Order: sequence, then C-alpha cells, then structure tokens
Amino acid sequence: MENTENTPKKVMLSGIQPSGDLHLGNYLGAIRNWAGRADQFDCFYFMADMHTITVRQNPADLRRRTLEQLAQYIACGLDPEKNTLFVQSHVHQHAELGWVLNCYTMFGELSRMTQFKDKADRHKENVNGGLFTYPCLMAADILLYQPDFVPVGEDQKQHVELTRNIVQRFNGIYGDVFKMPEPFIPKAGARVMGLSAPESKMSKSVPEGCVFLMEQPEDIRRKFKRAVTDSDTEHCVRYDPEKKPGVSNLMTIYSAVTGKSYEEIESEFDGQGYGAFKPAVGDAVIETLRPIREETQRLLKDKAYLEDVYRTGAQRASAVAEKTLRKVYKKVGFLQR
Repeated sequence: MENTENTPKKVMLSGIQPSGDLHLGNYLGAIRNWAGRADQFDCFYFMADMHTITVRQNPADLRRRTLEQLAQYIACGLDPEKNTLFVQSHVHQHAELGWVLNCYTMFGELSRMTQFKDKADRHKENVNGGLFTYPCLMAADILLYQPDFVPVGEDQKQHVELTRNIVQRFNGIYGDVFKMPEPFIPKAGARVMGLSAPESKMSKSVPEGCVFLMEQPEDIRRKFKRAVTDSDTEHCVRYDPEKKPGVSNLMTIYSAVTGKSYEEIESEFDGQGYGAFKPAVGDAVIETLRPIREETQRLLKDKAYLEDVYRTGAQRASAVAEKTLRKVYKKVGFLQR
C-alpha cells in the first residue's frame, strides 16, 4: 500500500475584507464550506484589512470589525489549530510582494477589471491608485502561499485569471517560481441574492436586503417578511430563477440551511403561498445563525485568546510567505538581506 501520511496536503487560501459585518451570503457561499476542508487541505484564511482602505474607513470601526470577523470565523467552525487564521496587515510580505507584482502587471489588464470600474463609479470622490492596483495585492495574497486552489465566487474569477496571467508572465521570465493556482468554485449556495433586490448578490452595501450573522432574531424575521417575492398572480412556491427570482432566492436560502431539495420545499409549501413561506425561511435562518452569534459573543469577551490566535496565525503565515518572497527577491535581482 502507498504511504500517504507524509504526502503534503494541497494548499487552499481565502480572505474576506472586514469592511462590514459578515452576512448570510458570506456564510452560505463560502465560510460554511471552509470548516470541512481542514482535513483535506492546508488552509490559510485571513482578514483582508489592507484591501479595505481603498475606500475610506473609520479606524476604530475597522479594528473592531477585524477582531469580530476573526471571532466569527472561529464560531463558524474554523479551528485555529487546524487552519492558519491571520490578519493580512500583520504579514508584511503581502505588501512587499504586491509591489513587485505591480511591476509585472500591465496597465491594460488592470483597466479591464470590472470591480475597479464598479468601485470607481461608486466612489468618484476617491478613485485612488490602490483602487486601481489592488488586484496585484490580491495576486500577492494568493501567490505567497503557493496554493493549489483559491475558493472564489463567480464575481472573483476575473482576479484569479489575472493572477494566473501574472504567474505565466513571471515564470516565463524567471523560471518556475510560482505555482499556478486554480479557482475553486463551490456549487451549492454560492450565489445568495439580496432580499430586497433578488437580481443582485446579497451585499452589506444594501443593508435592508442583507442578513448579518450577528443580527438579532427579530430583525432577521422582519427582513424576511419584507423580502421581495414576485409579481405573479399564482403566489406559489416554485423554483424558477428566470420568472420567479425572489421566491427562487428564498428557496435557495431555505434549501441551504435545511438541506431540503427544491422539490421537497415545493411540496412542503404547496397551496400555502408566500405568506407562510417567508416567515418559515426567516425562522430557519435564525436557528442556523443563533449558535454562531452566541459563540462569537462569547469569544469577543476573551480578547487574550483572540490575540493569541491572530499572533500565532501571523507567525505561521509569515514563515511560509517569507520563503516565497525570498525566492522572488532573488529572481528579480534584489541584494539578499
């Protein structure tokens, strides 16, 4: 028999900006799936605080949200003993490699990034250089850890493709420096849409249609009661994303938190209409998020523990990142420290 005990695990990495509170879309689309990967992959998860400052932040709020996000990661099942959890700005190699990769990314490539266009349109008073070049920092986030896979939503595929272009260009000049990362797109629950605008992805920028992990049950219940359904006359619970996007989104959420198929959901609410369905989805979400909220609140009271987690995580991450950065610095001709 082949001995696989000493075979190194494949590496997976992902990060979320602490620019706002984590929400149901983050949880169902990404974070919930992370916990089960620790046995199969060597996982790095970080709070992408450096990315947040392309948009002006309140410093005290940013510090608070970064710590809260760490607590929420743990409450969602990410064991710090099995996963490397860290704050991006605590690992200086991110910024250093980000600058190098700036010099190996073409202006035309960056100008085609749809997220730059969207953010520049939303923040016309602050279209800064970081907003334009942040995909280079994102590429550095990824490549420092030489991951095999990067879990991304459909809207982030463009950034992974740019990262792959950078790898191809850099390796073409200097040899085999970076591993070519593959996008890892989870199928189930990957696209949770907003409750008030089901044609758009759930977003913290539209709080009335967004369910936050730390939200109180009565507020969650109210948001689901007000959720946009559809203007059809039949009012039946049926999965049809084209004709019934509102109800289909609620069914996606209900399926994700209960494990029921769309057929089972249609059967359960046959003849009951939206009036019974919307509160039922809200109650199911409340019970799913309750233990996460309560555990997060408990962890936030233990600041010493959280500080130990992010310091240990930064040390682990930095040790891995430094190996990559040294190799890059040597290849581009920097005098070794």
